[in-house]
Amino acid sequence: MASAADGAGSLGPEQNHLNVPVADHGPWATAMNNLGILPVGISGQPLVSDPLCIQRFDPGLGLITPINPMMAGISLVPPPPVPPDVPIIKEIIHCKSCTLFPQNPNLPPPSTRERPPGCKTVFVGGLPENATEEIIREVFDPCGEITAIRKSKKNFCHIRFTEEFMIDKALYLSGYRMRIGSSTDKKDSGRIHVDFAQARDDLYEWECKQRLLAREERHRRKIHEDRLRLPSPPPIVHYTEHEAALLAERLKDDNKFSEATAVLFTWIERGEVNRRTSNHFYSMIQSANSHVRRLMSEKALHEEEMERAKEAFKNALLAILTQFEQITSVFTAATRQKAWDHFSKAQRKNIDIWRKQCEELRNAHSEEIMGIRREEEMEMSDDDSEEIPSKRLRSEENGVCDQTQASLKEENDSLRWQLDAYRNEVELLRKEQSRVGRPDDDHTHVPSPEAQIQLLQQSMHSMQQQLLSLQEKLSNKEAELEETRDEHRYLEVEVLSLREKLLGSDGEVAEGTSQEFHEKSVNGCVPSMYLNRDRRAEFRRGGVASEKEALLLGVISTFLHVHPFGANLEYLWSYVQRLDSKVSAVELERLMVRLPSMFRQELSGVGATLEKRWKFCGFDSLSSA
Repeated sequence: MASAADGAGSLGPEQNHLNVPVADHGPWATAMNNLGILPVGISGQPLVSDPLCIQRFDPGLGLITPINPMMAGISLVPPPPVPPDVPIIKEIIHCKSCTLFPQNPNLPPPSTRERPPGCKTVFVGGLPENATEEIIREVFDPCGEITAIRKSKKNFCHIRFTEEFMIDKALYLSGYRMRIGSSTDKKDSGRIHVDFAQARDDLYEWECKQRLLAREERHRRKIHEDRLRLPSPPPIVHYTEHEAALLAERLKDDNKFSEATAVLFTWIERGEVNRRTSNHFYSMIQSANSHVRRLMSEKALHEEEMERAKEAFKNALLAILTQFEQITSVFTAATRQKAWDHFSKAQRKNIDIWRKQCEELRNAHSEEIMGIRREEEMEMSDDDSEEIPSKRLRSEENGVCDQTQASLKEENDSLRWQLDAYRNEVELLRKEQSRVGRPDDDHTHVPSPEAQIQLLQQSMHSMQQQLLSLQEKLSNKEAELEETRDEHRYLEVEVLSLREKLLGSDGEVAEGTSQEFHEKSVNGCVPSMYLNRDRRAEFRRGGVASEKEALLLGVISTFLHVHPFGANLEYLWSYVQRLDSKVSAVELERLMVRLPSMFRQELSGVGATLEKRWKFCGFDSLSSA
C-alpha cells in the first residue's frame, strides 16, 4: 500500500495532457503517452520522438531522465531553463519483472559518498529479499554494459560496469522503490540506494590509465623538445693526409672557409700536430691567414656602404628640415596682422595649433641632425688619434710620470689644507685676543704677514710640545708594560720551581701551602711577600698541587711515551676525557707548561698542516742530569 501511495503521489503533478496522435498500444501506453513519458519495456515503435517528448533525455540511457512537468508538448521552441531550486521530478519505470516507483519529490535527494577515482562499480542496497540477479540485471542493464554482479545475502549487491559514465546513469535510480511483480509482500519490495563503491580493480585500472597518459604526455613533450632543439653540429672527421688535402682546398674557398677553420681548430686541439704533419698544418694556417686581406677589404666595403647610407639619411633629413622651415615661414606670414585680421576666430585657433606642432617637429629634426654632426666630429677626432700613434705611445711612456705628479699634487694639497687650518686657528685666536683687549671697538686691526707667521710658529711650537709630551708618556707606559712582563715571567719560573720541589715532599703542610700558592697564583693575586727574594726559599718545594694532578701527570706521561712523535692538545684531551670528563684542556696545558723538564712543545708540519705537538722528555732530562 505504501508503494502504491508513492506511485500515486508521484503521478499527481503529471496531469498535463498532450494531444499527440499515437497508435493503439493498449490503455497503459496511451496513458503514458498522454503524460509525455516514454514507456520502458513495451515492444514496438516509440510513441513519440525522444527529443520532442522528453526534455534532456539521453537515448543511450534507456531510462526516464528528469523532465520539466511544464514542458509545452512537442513544440520545437526550446523550453525555459529550470531554476536550480525547483525539485527534480522522477517518473515510474516499468520493467518485465518489476516496477520502480520514485520517491516523494519534496524529500531531499539521496546522499552519496565522494566519488573514487576511476570508479566503475556501484553499491546497491535496500533490495527486496526475493530479488534475484536476473531482476537486478534487468533493472540496471539499460544503464550500460554490466561486467559483473556480486550479490550478497543481506539485500545488497555490487555492480561493475565497463565505463565510468555508466555510473551516473545508475545513480539516477537511487531512492526508487522496487516492487517485484504485483505482489504486496514485504519480501517483494524495498527502497533501493545506489552509491559509489571503492573497488581495487577500478583503482588499478585508473592508475594504469593515468600511467599510460603520463607516458603519452612525456612522449609528446619529448617530441616537442626534440623539434625545438637545435640540430647538433656534424662530427669532425679524423686527421688523414687525404682529409688534410681536402681541407686545404676548402680553406681556399670563401664559402666553405668557416667550416674548414672549425675542422682545423679541432685537429689542432686534438693534438694532431707533430713533426711529420707540421708542414701540412703550416700550409693550412698560411691559407687561413690569406683570408685576412679579403676580410679587411669586405669590412672597408661595408663601411663605405654605411657611410653612403648615413649621407643619404642626412640629406633626407636636411630636405625634410628645409620643408619644415618653409612651412614655418608660411605660418609666420599668416600670423602677421595684414593677413591675420581676415581670419575668423576658429581659423586663427587652428592656424596657431598647426604652427606650434610644426615648430616642435622642426626642433626635433634639427636636434637629430645636430646629434649626427656631433657623432661625425667625434669619429673624426678618433681618426686623428689613430693617425698619430706616437702621441699615444708617448702618453703611455709618461704614465709613470703622471702618477708621480698626481701623488705629489695630493701631498701638496694636503699640506695646503693643513696650512689653511692653522691659519684659521690663528685668525680665531687673534680675533679673541682683540675682543678681550678692545671690547668696545668692533673693527679690529688686520695684522701684518710677519705677525701671522709668528703666531703660526707659536701654535706649531705648542703642538710640537704636546706631541713630545705624548711620546714621553707612551715610552713610560711601554717601560711599565715591560716591567710587568718581566715580573710575570719571574713569577712563572717561581711557580714552576715550587711545583718541582713539591714532587719530592710528602708533608701535608707542604701540600697545603703549595695548593694555597697555586690558587693565589692562578687568580692573579700573589702577595707581595712572594716577590721578596729573601723569603723565596720558603716556597722552593715545588711539585703537583693535589693527587688529581699526580694522576693526570702519570696518564699524560704514559700517553705521550707511547706516541714518540708527539700529540696535539685536542688529541690528548679527548683521551683523558674518557677517564675523567671534568678535566678541561686548559688544565692539561697548564700542568704541562709547569713541568718543562718532562714535557716539551714543538711545531710540526708545513704551511696549512702546521700544528703544535707535545712530547715527553722526562728520560732526556734524567740522562742529561
